Amino acid sequence: MTKTEEEIEQREETALDQPWVTIVHNDPVNLMSYVSYVFRSYFGYPPAEAERLMLQVHLTGRAVVATGPREEMEAHAEAMHDFGLWATVSRAGF
Repeated sequence: MTKTEEEIEQREETALDQPWVTIVHNDPVNLMSYVSYVFRSYFGYPPAEAERLMLQVHLTGRAVVATGPREEMEAHAEAMHDFGLWATVSRAGF
């Protein structure tokens, strides 16, 4: 195996090890108080952290609300959809 092939293989292994994230996006429908409530009730965030994440969603358009294995992040995104929030899953760092 050449050095380049080894580097590519190593990068692929590293990419597979990278965690995934659940991102909640801003929407024009849900009240900020409701978004904070969802973060507290579903994720168990303390009120101050739920408020911080809600403000990040509101002010920047999105916030990472969870990090972990892909399947777990997909379950979180589906739960956010069930609450009426817009959420996506992405590889961390992308």
